[in-house]
Amino acid sequence: MARFYTEALHVGYGENNIIHDINITIPDQKITAIIGSNGCGKSTLLKAMTRVIPQQAGTVILDGKSILKENTKALAQKIAMLPQTPESTQGLTVGELVSYGRFPYQNGFGRLTKKDYEVINWALDVTGTTPFKYRSVDALSGGQRQRAWIAMALAQETDIIFLDEPTTYLDMAHQLEVLELLQQLNKEAQRTIIMVLHDLNQAARFADYIIALKDGKIAKAGTCEDVIQQDVLQRVFQIDAEIGRDPRTNKPMCITYNLIRK
Repeated sequence: MARFYTEALHVGYGENNIIHDINITIPDQKITAIIGSNGCGKSTLLKAMTRVIPQQAGTVILDGKSILKENTKALAQKIAMLPQTPESTQGLTVGELVSYGRFPYQNGFGRLTKKDYEVINWALDVTGTTPFKYRSVDALSGGQRQRAWIAMALAQETDIIFLDEPTTYLDMAHQLEVLELLQQLNKEAQRTIIMVLHDLNQAARFADYIIALKDGKIAKAGTCEDVIQQDVLQRVFQIDAEIGRDPRTNKPMCITYNLIRK
């Protein structure tokens, strides 16, 4: 039985419907990438699946139960969400930021326990941010800052992590660093990763499952072999793509493309 899925999900803002009748099953302990053109509903879908925004119709099921019926702290112990533009961290050290991931486990006094500190230190260690523990988050490079936010998400000890464009504003080396870290967490800690990506070749390289959105609907979902296809990319992005093979991974990749002029 699937652990996490949606049924006939509709999401919008006011009368503006963004997501239309979406049925998705998220593969457990795999990496899922969501791709699509700007404005197609990728971020809206992520927010609805993590209860950041309400749904207009349909349902999101986690462990046999609608997430709308789940206690907020209990849900935060199962799902972590890293938004595209995290909140301001002015004045916070990396260690303080990561400690916020323990909020779902704290009692009314908000004091960190020995277990909390053990998890925080583990999250810092696995993301390579221990050397920055007492450094201001604002003083870090883009890649270091993103790893600190991922460490905070890991400190929530959730099985499922959502990330909205985790490589945005990063250079090529730091993008690869973040994606390799997420891949490591998936393989070694069996975390289920769902992330929005803009780069098709990164999606093909790192994802086990890809969901392509078009105008708030699923255009195609499946393995990278299923989705990184000329006809799919034409439909989703209006591009005429030349598909080849990555010489290092043997996965499909977009070698070059032209716009399709209407």
